Amino acid sequence: MSAVIGTGPEVFGSSGGRILPVGRTVTVEVPASSANLGPGFDALGVALGLYDSITVTTIASGLELEVSGEGAGEVPADASHLVAKAVEAGLRAGGMGAPGVRIVCSNAIPHSRGLGSSASAAVGGLVAADGLMGRVLTDEHLVQLAGEFEGHPDNAAASVLGGVVVSWTERSATNVTYRAVRMDVDPSIVATVLVPEETSSTAQTRGLLPDVVPHEDAAFNASRAALMSVALASHPEFLLAATEDRLHQSYRAPALVGTTEWVARLRNRGLAATVSGAGPTVLVLGTAALPVDLRESAEAQGWRVLDLQIADRARVVSAS
Repeated sequence: MSAVIGTGPEVFGSSGGRILPVGRTVTVEVPASSANLGPGFDALGVALGLYDSITVTTIASGLELEVSGEGAGEVPADASHLVAKAVEAGLRAGGMGAPGVRIVCSNAIPHSRGLGSSASAAVGGLVAADGLMGRVLTDEHLVQLAGEFEGHPDNAAASVLGGVVVSWTERSATNVTYRAVRMDVDPSIVATVLVPEETSSTAQTRGLLPDVVPHEDAAFNASRAALMSVALASHPEFLLAATEDRLHQSYRAPALVGTTEWVARLRNRGLAATVSGAGPTVLVLGTAALPVDLRESAEAQGWRVLDLQIADRARVVSAS
């Protein structure tokens, strides 16, 4: 899909700062992500080795946008496109602007599947803008800006920092601050995702969650989230117990029937399976590949089964 839009802002970013020259270009790769990891609702996230590629070039005026791969023909083809908005926000945060931009997105991350596609788009646009400016934004800036797009930092922080992240939100009367820290992960741990054809709406599944949960369930999840940090860092043998959850997955189950069935089936085989984010993708963390019979059964039902490494951070591949 390709579109040339001539009605974008007169200047992308800050009109009061330095205007970048025409012809500057940067290409970034940004990883997918999975949030929650079972008990770490809105707090834990992991970057996964499935990447969108975004190239941004400064042009004389307007916005040119081209999208291929996942989401092509479905996402907006104008200045409301999330990558375009993130590029502009990144330039503005750096106090710089561009007379126009051409954005080329080659997407491999499935949309609306619980793999952080919107967070990756926001992070990719921000990192591309930072690359155009010569790396002026800190990791803290990137987590904050991406968190503002998402409304929470778990997926976005994983794509910014790579690996597994613990994220949190600090609120005051005047500000909302998104924070995150990357933690070490046992190098033997790998991820498998089962991706169905159907999509899911985060807003819809979040709406199924209760306003109040039993104290016992809150305490249960606190213990499992704490155990998760130990399991990920050095004791993967505890991953099955560490991925237990009582705060969100059972409440979302009516909207995620196939996902819930597969999570139960995998866990009954001793595999640390969870709902990936808001679903419907299933995430499995472990030290070995998925058993052949389970892989074949999932594929026979139309699920894509992808073996993924724990990924590093979004990065600039080339700049000129």
